[in-house]
Amino acid sequence: MISKPCSFSDPRTVARLTQEREQALSSSDVSQTVSDILSAIRSKGDHAVLEFTAKFDKVRLKASELKVDPAEIKASIKTLTPARRKAIRASIAGVKDFHKKTLPKAWRAKNPDGATVGENFYPIETAGLYIPGGQVPLVSTVIMTAIPAKLAGVPNLIVCTPPQADGSVDPGLLAALHLCGITEVYKVGGVQAVGAMAYGTKTIPRVDKLFGPGNAFVMEAKRQLFGQVGIDLLPGPSEVLIVADSSAKPAYVAADLLAQAEHGTGKEKVYLVSTSDTLIKKVDAELLKQTETLSHAEQIRYVLKNHYTVVKAANLDQAADAANLIAAEHLELHVSPKQEQRMVKRITTAGAILIGENTPTVLGDFIAGPSHTLPTDRTGRFFSGLQVWDFMRRTSIVKYDNRSAAKAWPVVKAFGEMERLDAHSRSLQLRVEG
Repeated sequence: MISKPCSFSDPRTVARLTQEREQALSSSDVSQTVSDILSAIRSKGDHAVLEFTAKFDKVRLKASELKVDPAEIKASIKTLTPARRKAIRASIAGVKDFHKKTLPKAWRAKNPDGATVGENFYPIETAGLYIPGGQVPLVSTVIMTAIPAKLAGVPNLIVCTPPQADGSVDPGLLAALHLCGITEVYKVGGVQAVGAMAYGTKTIPRVDKLFGPGNAFVMEAKRQLFGQVGIDLLPGPSEVLIVADSSAKPAYVAADLLAQAEHGTGKEKVYLVSTSDTLIKKVDAELLKQTETLSHAEQIRYVLKNHYTVVKAANLDQAADAANLIAAEHLELHVSPKQEQRMVKRITTAGAILIGENTPTVLGDFIAGPSHTLPTDRTGRFFSGLQVWDFMRRTSIVKYDNRSAAKAWPVVKAFGEMERLDAHSRSLQLRVEG
């Protein structure tokens, strides 16, 4: 078998499911490397960006070549076939339709004192979007980050993406950027990209908040930069967890596991939690069979060998407990239809839940509507997927008059006494007593 199933009732299983996360967080090598790169970017700006681009991407550029010519971005649309152009536009439409429904609205109301309270929402002034280019050009990630930003009304959007071997940017990425209305793009990847956007260089503007997925080094850079610049939900290498009972189709389950294993970083995580020993064995056979036909077979085999975990659950309640512990980026439910809604209520930490055998993760990746930029590495316990709100900030509104201030005075007076802050209470007392 590819992976020997472990029982969720065994305490050793819990340790196994959390071990990789703990090891990743404690990697001093990654932390120190990232710290050194960020320090160089901060002190040497463009010069350091170009040095690291030559070192890590094997591409030598001049500072004047970092920015992609807006005319090249616009012209990239001509490189697409009509079918691909139509696909990108369909994806944009789906994402836009979903996120329009989540736009926050300013509001006003009266509080118990009779004062006016409410909220206003404002777009972040400048957002930096990081789009990985690495093994595969993530055209869909352009749409999943840029469209929520555009709907939020962010006036300045900066994109960084790694250059290809010839120093260019994948034309599909550029075409998607054009169709999303992005005109400012820089050929920079990795830690040097997020560092440049966070600190600003002579060529690359400083941003207010960073967005986008990346590898362990990019995620560590964003952690270290938090506080100096806003950070999104720290989305790392892709994950999928499939909960399946005996009714699941082995070929479907295997295909969906393989889809998430093919991204190419080698750090993807795939999980199968099942109540059926028979299904687990059949999925193993399908994994071996289907891998042979795929173009990224070598990378997939590596992930299956090193990052594929199978959990045997005694029942679906235990399967839900396992899913909540793992808190996977994508969670697919391959269970009997009558169990679907019960499982949706029980599982509360997944980045996205895809329900039923006809809803593979790829639909969420490309077309369904919600952003596929989702929490990974168990951060779904406290983070949610990217949304319009993340590109905005909220300001609370408060307005008291003489009458409402007088009504609030006894409470303010009591708190001033309890906290021994007489200047606090006096600031209202002067107004109430004249």
